[in-house]
Formats: sequence, structure tokens, C-alpha cells
Amino acid sequence: WLMSDNMHHQWLLLAACFWVIFMFMVASKFITLTFKDPDGYGAKQEPLVLTAVTKVEEVRVSEEKRWPEEFQPTGKAFSGNLIRQPRVHMERLELLRNVCRDTALRNLSHTTVSKFVLDRIFVCDKHKILFCQTPKVGNTQWKKVLIVLNGAFSSIEEIPENIVHDHEKNGLPRLSSFTDAEIKKRLNLYFKFFIVRDPFERLISAFKDKFVHNPRFEPWYRHEIAPGIIRKYRKNRTETRGLQFEDFVRYLGDPNHRWLDVQFGDHIIHWVTYVELCAPCEITYSVIGHHETLEDDAPYILKAAGIDHLVSYPTIPPGITVYNKTKVERYFSGISKRDIRRLYARFEGDFKLFGYREPDFLLN
Repeated sequence: WLMSDNMHHQWLLLAACFWVIFMFMVASKFITLTFKDPDGYGAKQEPLVLTAVTKVEEVRVSEEKRWPEEFQPTGKAFSGNLIRQPRVHMERLELLRNVCRDTALRNLSHTTVSKFVLDRIFVCDKHKILFCQTPKVGNTQWKKVLIVLNGAFSSIEEIPENIVHDHEKNGLPRLSSFTDAEIKKRLNLYFKFFIVRDPFERLISAFKDKFVHNPRFEPWYRHEIAPGIIRKYRKNRTETRGLQFEDFVRYLGDPNHRWLDVQFGDHIIHWVTYVELCAPCEITYSVIGHHETLEDDAPYILKAAGIDHLVSYPTIPPGITVYNKTKVERYFSGISKRDIRRLYARFEGDFKLFGYREPDFLLN
């Protein structure tokens, strides 16, 4: 009886040991799964489209290749371990991807990666960065950042204002200055970004800057471009005032605007669509910043590009990035619904790709 009792205790002890070992293995597995990705957001998330897939000049990218199943990281900050982007930046890239796939908007969201687009993209080889210029959204400051990174000046404060936009002296090469092979390599490997803002507010800014104030003294906007728009689009031929915003809107909304665009040359970069400037459905950008959230986006872009320890984005004056709904409504208040709808029809791709709402005054 004693021997039977001892064997019973030994079996219980052995079973208890196995139970402890089993629970330890389960706990270890649980801990591994729980803490494997400390930067995750819970739901399964994949890095979004951080490799450029593009064709130079007039070659279209096939739908299957534009959005590959597996995405490779680009830029310094993405080498080695992947960093998880804040949710807002992931959502922006996912929205862009979805709209690019929308066949109903294809004519408004797709373009060819021509020399016009490559001329808009500035290169920083030292830090493997490409920046696509979208005028009237704070591009001057980003140019200053790249000028410092390229080594032309040691600090942003040292850069003379007249040098920033002088592409003979500012040390900023354009992507178009490289061979096709060099262009493809940079598009595939470099960190790429650009900035957007509400499309209609950007047009107001372009109109004021070029045709009203003209602070950089670019007389061709008033003396050559404005008269060309007035001759074609002003309804009241006896009106002798300079270019009015309604003239500008009629020009931009005209489906046959391109014949004037050809005459105006590269000056049209201040008001053409983001699609025409940066080809966001053909070139896969790492980050898309918004002017309205630039206070948060600028530091993030610098960090994501791996240059936040080298340079800072210039101080942003309070309130300058806030969307001014009242101003936009005031500018469009005297313009016919027909002209506004035609304008929106041209810029609808920009509204949809980057998550901007259709203006309320178009819905009423």
C-alpha cells in the first residue's frame, strides 16, 4: 500500500512538472507574439508603396506593376528595420493608391513621366532625397532645406532670397539633368516627397502672387500672360482693369486651355494640377505632406528622410497654414456656378487623390 501511494505521488509530481513546462512554453509564445512589433497599431499594416515604379518619357506603367504586392523601403530612415509611419501618413498613401486605381478618374489622376515632370523634381544625392516642387505650398522653404543639405550653404539663414530660385546658382540639380538609367535608379532608391494644399486655395494664392502683388518682380505675368487670358476669356470687352480672378477661373476651367499653356511655357507650373507636376500615380512617393498640417508634417518628413539631425524646417508663422474658408468663398462668390464647376472638373483629381472635400458652394 505504501509503495502504491509513493508511485501515485511520483505520477502527480511528474504531471505537475509537465504542466509547468507546458504553461511556460505557452507564456513564452504569448510574450513573443505580443512584443514582436512594439511600433505596430494592432491591425495588420503593411508599408505602403515606398518603391518607385515608373517609366521615363512617354511610356505608361502597367496596372499590375504600379502597385506590387511586396513593397520595399526607400530613403535613409527606411533602411534596415522598417519604421511604422503615423496613421495619417499611411492613410494618405492608401487613399492615393485607391484613387489611382479608380478607372473613372484615370484621365484626371494619371500622366506620363515626361521631361516636364522631371524638371519639377529636385535632387539631393548626398542624402538620397527627391523633392517634387508644387508651387504656392511653401516650396521656397523646402528648397532652402535641400540647398543646405547639398552643401551650397551651411545654414538656411545664410541663403540670399535671390539665390533660392536661381537654378544656376542654388546647387539644386533637377532630375531631368540625369541619364535615363540614373533617373530610374534615383526614382527606385531615393526618399521622395511633395507637399499639397487645398487646390482652390492654391489657385487663389497663385493669382494673388503673380497677377496682383508680384513681389519678385516678374513682369511677364502682368504684361504678357494676363493680356493673353483677358483677350480670350473676358466677357466684357470694354472692361479695362487688369486680370480679374473670374478671368483666371475661366481660363483654367476651359477644356481647351492647353493652347494658351503652350504659349505660357513653364510659367504654368504655378497653377497646373499636382498630377501634371508630380505624376503621383506613376512615381511612388514616400510621404505626401499637407500644407494645412505642415507644423506636424515638416518634422516628420525630415525624420523619415533621416536628416532631422542636420537641418530644421524654417519657423512657420502662426496661422499661415490654416485653411481660410472665408477667403476662398469670397473669391468665388462673384463667379458663375458653370465656371466653378468647369474649374472643379479639371482639378477633381487633385481633390480626390489628396482627400480634399468638394467646396460647399458647389454643393448648394
